[in-house]
Amino acid sequence: MTRIMEWAGRPNHLGGLPRKTVIMAVGTFAKAVASLLNSTSVHNADTLLNLVRSRPPGVPLITVSNHMSTLDDPVMWGFKGFPTCNADLQRWVLAAEDICFKNPVLSYFFRLGKCIPITRGGGIYQEHMNEALDRLSNGDWLHTFPEGKVCQEDEPIRRLKWGTASLIARAPVTPIVLPIFHHGFQKVMPEKYIFGKRPPIPLWKKDIKIIVGEPIEFDIPKLKQTALLTSKELPPFQKYGWPPFGEMDEVAQRCLYINISERIQSVLEILRILGRKPRL
Repeated sequence: MTRIMEWAGRPNHLGGLPRKTVIMAVGTFAKAVASLLNSTSVHNADTLLNLVRSRPPGVPLITVSNHMSTLDDPVMWGFKGFPTCNADLQRWVLAAEDICFKNPVLSYFFRLGKCIPITRGGGIYQEHMNEALDRLSNGDWLHTFPEGKVCQEDEPIRRLKWGTASLIARAPVTPIVLPIFHHGFQKVMPEKYIFGKRPPIPLWKKDIKIIVGEPIEFDIPKLKQTALLTSKELPPFQKYGWPPFGEMDEVAQRCLYINISERIQSVLEILRILGRKPRL
């Protein structure tokens, strides 16, 4: 499998002007929706801002959040004070190939917007996941929606897909993992608005709440050892044909990714409950 228009996502493509133009335009749109048309409050914004602007050199950042609408990204970065229009500081994000990369025009646009196409059902070792790993290897910021799909109901965080966990575990330098929970985007872009479809434009005069947590620390060497020990006690199960990861076979990898995913899920659930407090 080849990487779709990877060349368009490079910072030196045509001198970087197309990327800067797209990031500026999308950032302006995000600012308008989040800060002008709607009311957005952010708890603990300084933690996110500091990590985006001045984390240690070479250390990657992964932000993870729930997924409430097709507007979550980029509008969740449109709050006041965030460098939404800065192409160098903007995130990379995993985006559904069947939605954002349906044709060459969309593919080019989303590539300029620092999106990495992901094939749903393609597994955690698909080529574009390797591309995401390359971005982390460069010390970049990557945002993921580990639930894997939009959910607009106010209900507990669902079981997370293992892709984000695999990136955390496989990155040469363990990323800083920052959890974020948001609420209100389901009102700005409801999935079933008119005749069971989304509205043609974002709605306005809605309240958006974003709760930024604290970084989650992962001791990957220790977690690997725990996974190796745990895997020896598991009964046989259907395998996906994953390649070895160091000394870890597929069973051990599965234990590792489940451990990481469940920890992220529990932290996101705490933020969800915290976000229900009216004065947060």
